[in-house]
Amino acid sequence: MQETQASESANPQTSSPVPGSALRIAMVTETYPPEVNGVATSVARIVNGMRSNGHAVQLIRPRQNRETQRSTCCDVEEILTAGAPIPMYGQLRMGLPASDRLARAWTARRPDIVHIATEGPLGWSALRTARKLRLPVCSDFRTNFQAYGRYYGIGWLQRPIMSYLRGFHNRCDCTMVPTQALQHQLAACGFQSLEVVARGVDTCLYSPLKRSPALRQQWGVYDSDLVVLHVGRLAPEKNLAVVLQAFESIKGVEPRSRLVFVGDGPSRRSLQARCPEAIFAGFRGGEELAAYYASSDMFLFPSLTETYGNVTLEAMASGLALVAFDDAAAGQLIRHGCNGLLAPKDDVAHFLQCATDLSANPQWRRNMGADARVQVSSLGWDAIMRNIDQLYLRTINRASAPSVRGAANPAHPANSIELAQTQQSGHPVR
Repeated sequence: MQETQASESANPQTSSPVPGSALRIAMVTETYPPEVNGVATSVARIVNGMRSNGHAVQLIRPRQNRETQRSTCCDVEEILTAGAPIPMYGQLRMGLPASDRLARAWTARRPDIVHIATEGPLGWSALRTARKLRLPVCSDFRTNFQAYGRYYGIGWLQRPIMSYLRGFHNRCDCTMVPTQALQHQLAACGFQSLEVVARGVDTCLYSPLKRSPALRQQWGVYDSDLVVLHVGRLAPEKNLAVVLQAFESIKGVEPRSRLVFVGDGPSRRSLQARCPEAIFAGFRGGEELAAYYASSDMFLFPSLTETYGNVTLEAMASGLALVAFDDAAAGQLIRHGCNGLLAPKDDVAHFLQCATDLSANPQWRRNMGADARVQVSSLGWDAIMRNIDQLYLRTINRASAPSVRGAANPAHPANSIELAQTQQSGHPVR
């Protein structure tokens, strides 16, 4: 395909934008639809939301497998970069560094702000380029890479990975995190300038009204039978052995129950070998995914590596009672015994008991599912977009303030108090 060419001459730093004015946003991400994962879905939501709010978006991402042309709508400018498969995640690609291309594009036509969604090689090169050009930068902390080591036998890498992530995000003007709990956890590890921005859910798409008798018939279940659902990547870090353990316990109470996995990944073959009677639906999206949620009866989510867990919102919006560990979005949104059941982190025995208890009481499940739907009814994406829009403006205004422009480190606008705190903490200064 023809790469996007910048045609405008370089612009000097202009005055700060005012609320309601159109911004030019450079969004950098190493994953994007049609790739299927929570980061890709959320980033696409932000891109579409910003376009709906009248902003111009430049999307920088790796060219995906077998991709020969633009995949986004015509009013989003794209820069496609080289990519490579992510180790152990062959379906996904990481972007390779593109500093020279980004420098040319952003010098010819400066964005008002650079938003970096992922911290891989492409994201790092975008950060270095933006800092060199003195562009405001915000980032997302979206994936607990540092927590994956325990599932892949590389736990010894946790400290260097955390050091890299801290150095990356502390060079940004702000970092968005989805929960206060994660904000406190990262602040204790030396991360700075953290802003809580929740995730949203499409409550029109994900709804109990999408329940499909035809789909349940396809699964071979009657109206009174229990369908247990898990949605997400089938990978070691998702803790899916707990789903199989819980389902074995559930079958002791409800022998006709069925287990449905939606998603794919490196653990699929081993899961099928251990539970051949389960339904493995592969990747689903849109209306089809909404029907899978609404046509199920309870949702199991044992992951302990999420920064948020978008599927928690989707399941709750679909009217499902959840069993989860007290972590990430589940820990923030589930009120134990009211709209779901929470087990203490890493307490597998408690998780199994919650799943068994919930499976044995249909009325309890229905009441919890109805309360779950109410709980997330106010978490639409419009409100989230307004919060992000305001954060962009605050970040741009801080970066253009005279006190910031005269800071000691011109490559990273930061005031002297922040620098002093960094030096006292013993973590690398930005």
